[in-house]
Parts: sequence; structure tokens; C-alpha cells
Amino acid sequence: MEIGLMIEGQEGVSWEQWTEIARACENGDLHALFRSDHYLSFDDPLRRGALDAWATLAGLAAVTRRIRLGTLVSPVTFRHPSVLARSVITVDHVSGGRVELGIGAGWFEREHRAFGFPFPTDADRIAILAEQIEIVHRLWDPDEAEVSFSGQHYRLEAGPALPASIQVPHPPLILGGGAGPRAAALAARWADEYNVTGLAPDEVKEARNRLSAACEAIGRDPGSLRLSLMTGVVVGEDAAEVRARASALMEREGETGDPDRFLERWGPGHVAGTVEQALETLETYAAAGVGRVMLQHLVHDDLETIDLIGREIVQEAGRFP
Repeated sequence: MEIGLMIEGQEGVSWEQWTEIARACENGDLHALFRSDHYLSFDDPLRRGALDAWATLAGLAAVTRRIRLGTLVSPVTFRHPSVLARSVITVDHVSGGRVELGIGAGWFEREHRAFGFPFPTDADRIAILAEQIEIVHRLWDPDEAEVSFSGQHYRLEAGPALPASIQVPHPPLILGGGAGPRAAALAARWADEYNVTGLAPDEVKEARNRLSAACEAIGRDPGSLRLSLMTGVVVGEDAAEVRARASALMEREGETGDPDRFLERWGPGHVAGTVEQALETLETYAAAGVGRVMLQHLVHDDLETIDLIGREIVQEAGRFP
């Protein structure tokens, strides 16, 4: 099992903090650093700003040497698929082949109103997602010199698929959600990885089964579609440190009360507790079919947690099948 870090970049993460986080990930041998793609804070929009996701990743690509970089996830409502495909290829070149694209339909309506992005209906956003995935994938396809596309939402006329990516055949494309019928079918056709968020291990198994069935329906090897998990993390050397970190997260989110009860309310879909407890949870996810976990580190200025993950969790989790 590979362990990466996921940061909610819209919650006031400065460029200096991004470079510190990336350095901590590299020093701790974490597999990847992913970020959300939002322009508006969920909790405090008047005091917490957001640097652009793909501009941030391009900068991090230039100052890192090993970790993989990507989004979970880029909403289809923010960028034309030709622009998104080219942004990813740019970061692929800057990084020497270490970028991945997570793409989704988008959900945060308030953010769209704030910055003037159209926010179509759920059904229309799913339709847009389907077209965007095909366009991006085809623009990356080394076997297509030019891409023409005529859909309900986009039209391309002999668009040159250049420059080619560093990664062969292309940067990994990640879809995510609950693995419902439409999403599973899209993933089976186009995705390299499917990411589920905050699901308990038994729910992960069910999602894996639906994805496998969708792959088999079109003659694809289910094992070729990787399954990953993005979930919150609160971890410490001992119970006292776990409570202290839970308290810091509560303060960040404007909550008060008992940190133990706060963690209980988190439920089984999170990685919380001592190092030993965290590893037990991760091993359960590995048994459910998860090959990579993106630990959502919500107190982003806490570099000690990243150091602990690197020292005590990454290597041990790497032994899980």
C-alpha cells in the first residue's frame, strides 16, 4: 500500500507552507502530495484564500524531485478540457513525469456563484464530465495525432495532441465518488484509478465489486483499474498526542468539546488513533482492495504529523498487499 498526503488548498495554504509540506513529504518518503481544486474556503472564506491548484502544482513540480503530484479533484466547471489537458501536460514536463489528474463533476455551488462559474444541474455536470474525460484522454493519446470531437458541450476540430506527455502512455487519470453505475462505467472505460472518499472498509469492498463488474462488462481486466481512498487522518505516538491533534483540528474547524467524542463522530471511514491503530485500519483497507491511501491532513501547518507518518507508517503500510 502506498501512502500519500492530501491537502485542502482552499483553506489558506500559503506558497511557503506548500513548499514546507512538499519538503516534509519528500523527507518522509511519502508517495504523493495531492491537493483539492477549490477557490473558496469551506469554513472561513473571508480569511482563508486559495492559490490556483494547477499553478501551485507547476511550482511544486519545479522544487521537488520524487513525490507524485495531483488533484483530488479538478471540477469540470472550472476549465475547458483542452486547457485542463494542457495544464496537466505542462506539469508533467516540469516534474519529469510525476503528475496525475483527478477529475470530477464539481459540487460546491456557493463557490461557483462567488466566482462566476456556471453551475449546471447534476445531470448536466455528469454529461460534461463524460465529455471532458474523453477529450482529455484523447488529447493525451499517443496514437491520435489530431483530435476532433463533437458533443453536446464541446467541439474540437483537428486539435493537435502535442506536446506529448513524459509519462507513457499518459499521466494517470483518476475518477472518484461512490462508484455508482454511471461513474463506474466511465471509470471502466477511461480511468486508471478510482478514488473513494471516507468510506468504511466494507463499503470499499462493495465499491470495488461494482467497479470490477463495470470493467468485466466491457472486457477490461478489473485489476487494471486501481482503487484508492482519500480519508481524514489524526495520528499520534500515544493517546495523549492523538487527543492534542484532534483538539487542534477541532479548533481549526471552529468546534469545541471532548476530542475523544469528536473522533468517535468521525466514524470508521477515517484513519485516527495511535500509530498502531492507524496501521491496523490501513491494513483493513488493504484487505478491502485499496492500493493507495491519500491521508487528508486538515491542519496543514502541523508538519510533525507528516514527519510521524513518514517515520512510522509509510514503510509499514508498504508491506501490506
